[in-house]
Amino acid sequence: MFRLHERLAAETFEVARWPLCRVLLMNDRTYPWLILVPERAGLKDLHDLDPADHGAVMAEIGRAARALQRLFKPDKINVAALGNVVVQLHVHVVARFTTDPAWPRPVWGVRAPEPYDQAGAGETIARLGRAFAEGD
Repeated sequence: MFRLHERLAAETFEVARWPLCRVLLMNDRTYPWLILVPERAGLKDLHDLDPADHGAVMAEIGRAARALQRLFKPDKINVAALGNVVVQLHVHVVARFTTDPAWPRPVWGVRAPEPYDQAGAGETIARLGRAFAEGD
């Protein structure tokens, strides 16, 4: 049975539930940053997915990336599935800008996260929901 890792639950906001993945917004307003978590129990790595789910997760990563591109107009979209801290399979989809504080390095560990306030989180989630709907 699928259960979202407690760290992901604590550090994100739920944005949507797609056919395979739960879509989460990282609670760091520094970067437009989504995390996709396939709702399958016991997965650690992309190669653990069965072939149909692998294709589905790749399609959902593309959907998330296109929405971030339309909404934020970043210079680059980073996609990563590391799992060194949270072993549950999850995929980061991060909109990057040449002006962001971590550029050109990865976003991890460059500076402490800047959490959203309640209104900012709600507005960002609503904007993402509209961007997802536009891409369907």
